[in-house]
Amino acid sequence: MSLWQRFKSAERGWRNRLGEDISSPAMRRRAWRHYLFIDHGVLRVLWRNFHEIDLGVYRSNQPSPRRLAQFRAMGVKTILNLRGVGEHSHYLFEKEACAELGLTLIDHTMFAADLVSRENLIELEHLFRTIEKPFVMHCKSGADRTGLAAVLYLMVIKNQPVDQALDQLHWRFVHLKQSKNGILDFFFEAYQRDAAGRDISLSDWIRTEYDPQTLRAEYFGTA
Repeated sequence: MSLWQRFKSAERGWRNRLGEDISSPAMRRRAWRHYLFIDHGVLRVLWRNFHEIDLGVYRSNQPSPRRLAQFRAMGVKTILNLRGVGEHSHYLFEKEACAELGLTLIDHTMFAADLVSRENLIELEHLFRTIEKPFVMHCKSGADRTGLAAVLYLMVIKNQPVDQALDQLHWRFVHLKQSKNGILDFFFEAYQRDAAGRDISLSDWIRTEYDPQTLRAEYFGTA
């Protein structure tokens, strides 16, 4: 590891440690600064990327405790956190606020710039079929992980055609197909290619044919 890489690694560790504890007033203040400036919460004060995709089903970026209270006032019952369980400020504040507000918090790990396992997607479908509504799903920016999940929801639960559902992966939600996150679009392109001329649903394709390792290699040109 080069000197610069060691420096950046140490810097990341230092920044992350600022938001690992909310057990005292002083640590909460440090964690709140971490949330605002390192997790980019300051950008989410006004920009919320909040949209209803189905009756009682919403997509959003990372909600603050205040926004979680607003969700509860709207009648929301469940928060589906697509960032997974975390140890930093965004998760600590979210978990605490959900407990205080009586909101059910479900943690499910997705990736913004990589494919998840077959088992992960099967579990996500199960969550969609069993989750208590109204619910809000979110990641950090509400663009990539949330966009992928929104497409899956509309295709698997609402039986929307893929071309229509793919509108959830769009630049207006700040999803950029031309970036490394375009691998999420490629996931659905692979399904469309494999399903052409065949009667196979996305759910069945995931269970029987989806291979993230092969698709990853194909996308990055290493197959």
